This record gives sequence, C-alpha cells and structure tokens, in this order.
Amino acid sequence: MKQGIFALTALSVAVALSGCNSDDDAAVDFGQKATGYLLEVAHEAEGIGAREAGTAKETETGDWIYDKLTGFGYNVEVQSFSYEKGGKTLNSRNFIVEKAGKVDKTIVLAAHYDSTGADHGSLGATDNGAGLAAAIAIAEKIQQTDLPFNVRILLPGAEENGLNGSLHYVQDALKNGKLDNVIGMINYDTVGGGDIVYVHAAHSDYAEYQSKCEKLGLTGANYSYQPSLRDAMLQSSIDVKGEDGKYVVHPAFPGYPEGETGSWSDHAGFACAGIPIAYVEATNFNINGEWGFDGYSQTTNPAAWDCYDAEQKTACDRETETKWGKIWHTEFDRLDKLETLFPGRVNQQVSDNVNIVLNLLTSDKYINVN
Repeated sequence: MKQGIFALTALSVAVALSGCNSDDDAAVDFGQKATGYLLEVAHEAEGIGAREAGTAKETETGDWIYDKLTGFGYNVEVQSFSYEKGGKTLNSRNFIVEKAGKVDKTIVLAAHYDSTGADHGSLGATDNGAGLAAAIAIAEKIQQTDLPFNVRILLPGAEENGLNGSLHYVQDALKNGKLDNVIGMINYDTVGGGDIVYVHAAHSDYAEYQSKCEKLGLTGANYSYQPSLRDAMLQSSIDVKGEDGKYVVHPAFPGYPEGETGSWSDHAGFACAGIPIAYVEATNFNINGEWGFDGYSQTTNPAAWDCYDAEQKTACDRETETKWGKIWHTEFDRLDKLETLFPGRVNQQVSDNVNIVLNLLTSDKYINVN
C-alpha cells in the first residue's frame, strides 16, 4: 500500500513539473513529462479516469487534448464524425496537429484516447492512456525542434468500438489528398504495462486486413505490409536503450509470421492505404494464452491469473482459467494496481517510448525521405 501511495505522489510531482515553464531547458526529459500527463488522463481522483467511447468522459478527454495542444502553440484541427454502433448514432472527434520539417514528407504518429472495460474496473491507464500521454509529450517537444520531415500527430476517438476515428480520418484523407506525402505511420496503443515492449509491421497476408480495407473502398492492390518503419523504430530503440532495452520483434507463431500483427488497432486503415506502419505495444507473446500465442495475454504475473504454469507457459487448467494474464480492459488497467503489480514499470516504458520515438523523428538517420 505504501509503495502505491508513493508512486502516485511521485506522479503528482511530475504533473506539477510538467506545467512549469522550463521547456527552453535542454535538460528537460519529455519521457518523464509523459508520466505526468498519464496521471492527468488515467488517475481516477486526480485525472479523467475511464473514457468510454460515446460518453461525456470521452468528450472531456478531447477537450483536455485540445487545451494541451493549443497550449503548446499548435493550430489544432478538430475532425468531428459520427458512426453507428448498436443501432445508435454516436459522435466523436479526432484531433490533428502537424509540425513542418525540412522535407515535405510526413510521418504520422497516432494514439487513440478512448478506453473500454469500465464495467470491469478499467481506467484505461495502459489502453490507451500510456500511448496518449506519450504522444502528447512528443507533440510538446517537436514543437520546439527543427525536424528533418513533417510529423503529423493524430489522436483518434472511438477506437475501442470499431477503429471509428482512424478509419474516418483515412477515408477523409484519401479523398482530400492528405496521405499523398505520408511515408509511414507509427501507432502507439498500449505502449506500457505488459511484460515486453514490441514493435510490429502489418501482416503479410492481406486477408487479415481485408474487412477494414473494404470499409475504405480499398483492395489488396493498395495494401502495404512493408517492414521499413518497424525496422527503423527497432534501430532507434537500440541506439537509445542498447541491445538489452530495445524493442522486441516477436517470433513467428501460428497465424502470425515474425514481427507482424493483425488489424485490430488504428494502424489498419493506413496499411490498407499503402503506408508502412510500425505498431508499438507492451504485451507477452511468449504466453500460450486463451487463444494461443497471440499477444492477448500481457503478463505472467500470478495476480493476473487464477493459476499460471510457468513451465508450460499457460494456465494450470485451461478449462477453468478466467483471468489469462490480461491487463487491457480489466480491473488491472489502472495506475494504482499497475504500480502494485509492476513497481516503476509503466513509467519506465512510457518514458522509453517517448525518447525512442523522439530520437527517430528528430534525426535524418532512420527514415529515407527520397
């Protein structure tokens, strides 16, 4: 209990520091600033908390995003959209900012801001408070920095109930030529919490993405699974964190070749449009989870299992297991419980992600813009 209280107090201090006018100080660690933003987003008492799509809390989060980005000096594009879910018409918003670089080629960084699982106790700390907080800190830093290429930051709404925000964005961008100079897309979704931080490319089998692509009026002729951005992100992680702290490319397992992922997050529409993607997520592909080695079990921590068999890397009893090592959308996806289960982990993973991606976006070393 004392440990959890101490961690939240430390985060509170980080929030206070993030509001200080010290951005002209070259020593500012924007990875650490992101941990303060995470508290503002995901803490139940000191922040917004659960942000279910279609609720007032999702709207409140959008307002928070707008205030942060305008406070950094951006002109924020607010893209309102409607979608159908469960026989109802729901509304949400995407928030978009861009910092111009020396070359008119663009990398998109996306992180959705809604959450799900509130009925199970989730406050969306990892999914996707961590990604949102990291993206906000990156937006703050690059506004002050000369860039080798354009960086566009997209914060979509209503991801959890159908990728609605990102699919709307891609469809609109295709109509208006806003993807013409986009050469890559980084998707930050659950970048902290799980045992291992991975980076993926899109799946080499178009069938995995076909349904999403068809929603956009696209076909396999448009689709890209090129791993170039994934590999650039991997190299940046090595340069920032060394071999021991680098992103991991998951091994091949049934249905998913090495380093490839499915269409279940906001990168899907971009891959459909022919844009190489790099998807960052913290999970654990070494676990034989409820549906196999698919990354849907995020941790081996015993608290997240009824009973975990470390030798077999699965549940002691696969017939009766109910927890399956899951964090996303569960009672464990909240800062207090995460800090108890994994002291210091989420802060470190969020901070590392910010510094790795800032290294990539501010250098001409990793991405070929020709």
